[in-house]
Amino acid sequence: MDSTTYLLSDYKDSTTSVDDVPVATSTSFTALLNMMGLLIGLGQLSTAYALQTGGWASAFILCGLFMLGAYTSHLLGLCLATDVRLKSYADIGHVAFGRKGRYISLFFVNMESFMALVSFTISMTDHLTRVLDGYRNFHISFFSLSTAQSLTVIAIIVSIPSVWLRNLNSISFISTLGILLSFLICGVLICTCFFGGIIANKPIQVFRINNIFSVSGLYIFNIASHMAIPDVYKSMVDPTAFSTISFLSFGVVSALYTVLAFLGAKMFGPGVSSQVTLSMPKHLIFTQIALWAAIITPMTKYVFFTVPMASEVEHHLPAKMLLWKKTVIRGAAGSIFLLVVLVIAITIPFFETVLGLTGSLVSIFVSVILPIAFYLRIFRKTITLASLVIHLIIIATCLVIGITGTISNVRSMINHY
Repeated sequence: MDSTTYLLSDYKDSTTSVDDVPVATSTSFTALLNMMGLLIGLGQLSTAYALQTGGWASAFILCGLFMLGAYTSHLLGLCLATDVRLKSYADIGHVAFGRKGRYISLFFVNMESFMALVSFTISMTDHLTRVLDGYRNFHISFFSLSTAQSLTVIAIIVSIPSVWLRNLNSISFISTLGILLSFLICGVLICTCFFGGIIANKPIQVFRINNIFSVSGLYIFNIASHMAIPDVYKSMVDPTAFSTISFLSFGVVSALYTVLAFLGAKMFGPGVSSQVTLSMPKHLIFTQIALWAAIITPMTKYVFFTVPMASEVEHHLPAKMLLWKKTVIRGAAGSIFLLVVLVIAITIPFFETVLGLTGSLVSIFVSVILPIAFYLRIFRKTITLASLVIHLIIIATCLVIGITGTISNVRSMINHY
């Protein structure tokens, strides 16, 4: 019995038939945009801080994680190819380990979505605070919130309609905008280096082992995209090209992030902010462009990070329910999710700590450990002993990194308070 036959016979609890599988509409180029849109985000702002804190040799960790992330996304693609009924990350967990696998997958995926969105929203508030610093006569406040926090509330409300969209192909323009904004931030940082009067000659230590666990979560978060990979895969007209698209997108984003890390660290040195854009000189037009790009970027991410939770809500709805009713329930769930994120982000305004904790506590599981576990379980009949040992070593190593990183970031949060 091959792995495909095993999956089709074992997946008894699925409420999805082959006829219910949505029609794929995304071209390879659109899928590439969606993959890069998932990967590129505010993690780029923290790479300079992570490099300066961990030493320039820690860049090898960053590049290694991107290679590992590309590989595990490839593994998820292999799992999805075994059964057309598999639609989500949780579905793969169900096939691999039954109901417990589904529940474990849902826990980590929803935790990652939640904590990532909290980090994005904190970043938006931080950048709004910096932008408003020059407009002291401008005031708007809700419920004793600061002006920046109040504007964040408005931004979240404006973003809510995007979480009602269902088809990833129809929202590829959001991915494109997020990509353009990220490259804009990179370009602005380069322009600041050459034309802003800042000499990029600040020292960077080789390796600061005492700090490596505290920044490991920041590095890990940069590959956080796997929870929405099934949506990208299922949207593709030609899913056989998925692995190529995955490795290409991870490679491009890895190069971009490495350049940003070294550039920011060399420009601002030990005083670099956890978000490099906040270290840029206030008087430069480049700074204003970067700040506004960093404010808008989170708004392009909300729709993607609410997809797994919204998809799972829809998964539990009756199969015969009308599509418009499913859309309303799915959209309402995503909207409530964003509002809860907003409340938490205003309560815990520590960007680098929340981002690092997200990477160490949940992203390491969603992006590396669980995909490998799914693959080992689903393809257990065809995996060689050498391959099994190598994959188990990767899991064990990532567990150690995740645990130590979590402890370090929890201590940092306690110190903040």
